[in-house]
Amino acid sequence: MADEITPQSPKTNGNKPTGEISIERRMLLALVLMGAVLIGSQYLFKAFSPAEPAKPPAAESTAATPPTDAAAAPSPEAAAPAPAATPAPVASGAKATDSKIPASAAPAASTPSVVKADAEQRFTIETKTSKIVFSNRGAVVEHWILKGYHGADGHPLELVNQASFAKIGKPFGLQIQGQKPPVAPNGALYAAKTGADGKSIEFEYAENGWVFRKSFSFPEDGFVAQVSSEVLNGQTPVPHLLMWRGGFGDPSVDKRYDFQHAAFYDRTSGKLQLKSASDAKDGTVSFTGAFTFAGIEDKYFAAMFLPGMSNSDAGASFETNVYSDSVPYNGDAEEQNYVGVAVGGSGQNAFRLFVGPKNRHILKSVNPKLDGLVDFGWFFFIAEPLFIALNWLTANYLHNFGWSIIVLTIAINFVTLPLKLTSMKSMKKMQRLQPEIQAINDRYKGVSMRDPRAQQKNQEVMALYQKNGVNPAAGCVPMLLQIPFFFAFYQMLSVAIELRGASWLWVHDLSRPETFAIRVLPLAMVVSQIFMQRLTPTPSSDPTQKMMMTTMPLVFGVIFWWASSGLVLYWLTSNLIGIVQQLFINKFTENSALVPVVVESKSKRRK
Repeated sequence: MADEITPQSPKTNGNKPTGEISIERRMLLALVLMGAVLIGSQYLFKAFSPAEPAKPPAAESTAATPPTDAAAAPSPEAAAPAPAATPAPVASGAKATDSKIPASAAPAASTPSVVKADAEQRFTIETKTSKIVFSNRGAVVEHWILKGYHGADGHPLELVNQASFAKIGKPFGLQIQGQKPPVAPNGALYAAKTGADGKSIEFEYAENGWVFRKSFSFPEDGFVAQVSSEVLNGQTPVPHLLMWRGGFGDPSVDKRYDFQHAAFYDRTSGKLQLKSASDAKDGTVSFTGAFTFAGIEDKYFAAMFLPGMSNSDAGASFETNVYSDSVPYNGDAEEQNYVGVAVGGSGQNAFRLFVGPKNRHILKSVNPKLDGLVDFGWFFFIAEPLFIALNWLTANYLHNFGWSIIVLTIAINFVTLPLKLTSMKSMKKMQRLQPEIQAINDRYKGVSMRDPRAQQKNQEVMALYQKNGVNPAAGCVPMLLQIPFFFAFYQMLSVAIELRGASWLWVHDLSRPETFAIRVLPLAMVVSQIFMQRLTPTPSSDPTQKMMMTTMPLVFGVIFWWASSGLVLYWLTSNLIGIVQQLFINKFTENSALVPVVVESKSKRRK
């Protein structure tokens, strides 16, 4: 009879056991061994356990969406345990301004599973010209300070509008195109790594199959940095742009929102394009082309992206977006529409970035086309030579722009003196002809403009002018001569950064109005205008014209009250020179006799 094996009884040979282990004992032993392995592995392999997935940041600038199949299924590299985290080094020039740099996974050539920092940190890079403060939350810029220029508060000039951060975000945030990643790149905590020279910094963030990288490198001297960015979904590059929104530049400029533009130079058309916030009032406006540069500017400063790492790399096309951002500005409570830009459009973007003054010499050294950012206006053919002469006088002789403006104004008046002398002599003669002209007007009193006799009246007046060598339009010549120089000076003072902050005697800044409550230059200009008009012959006895001549200085005073001090100084100097010239003309022509003229009526001529 065969032996029967049941779970309840061991296999036996008669009454003696065989020595085999029962199933119950085997199961018990297996459970004990499995428990030992599980418990022991926690200690033996703790260092090699995979990193725990992190939760997305609370504040996101890009709305999160459910992950796609590609993102949900990690690659073999992503499934492998992440390498042990190591702290990012801090070089001497770039210093973390909060606490120590958090431990983070080092960037790898392949797509890592998780790379991030544990806390928000700030890093400062300083060069001879600039001071830039980065935050690893979003790998963005919080401060961009130019050391050689000062704001109205006397501190080094801040180009970033911090007042827009809460609503718009910070410069160099990412705008992802075509996809919405399951992580928020502009709110994520990037791992940061600084260069050994202290003049460069790299940021990386990786999670859920997505990788975001940015790098910035700065020269010790100069205003041109190198900037690159990369976005990957798995191994696939994702098109994106780098943004600078919420305004830019000098916060001390009056009505600064009117002077800030998005700018790009289109090589195909050979034209510089300027776009204001109003151009994007109905939504984002996008431009794609072969741009030599693109970026954002104000009156005196610019932040321009140039494609590639040198001028020889400037052949690639890229995209530029223009925004209208309703935000307050530094120091303002009221919101205004400020322009914003974003540049890029590829999965990997590489730019040279100029952030600095719109100094023509500096701009040309970066790229000759950047010189077009300094716009001298319609009268550029006058303004540009004036600017060159003003710089030459200041640099070589006078060493002060205020005195250079005075000397240059004297030179301009000296060159135009022959025309002004002719005009003043003609006005003097016209004044002495007023009795004769009045007699003609009396004879034709009540004659309407449609009456044929009105033409006869005009002929008699013109005959009187011709016999005495008088040009009735000559009195307008001095004013007409000053108009192009006036607009040329106005535009030059508005765009030439060399005049920004230039002082003269009590004037702190020739490019701006005086800071005193009672402004001396505009008042002196009004007084000189009134005195000069009293010296100038009045070519007409019309009461309306006399009233206009009396009120004109007051109108000019109101206009010049808010004008730049350099422009008022130019006009005041012109008035003072005009007074001297008029005194000379009055003395020179006071004894000159008029040609006798007998104006005959029509009836006498018929006899």
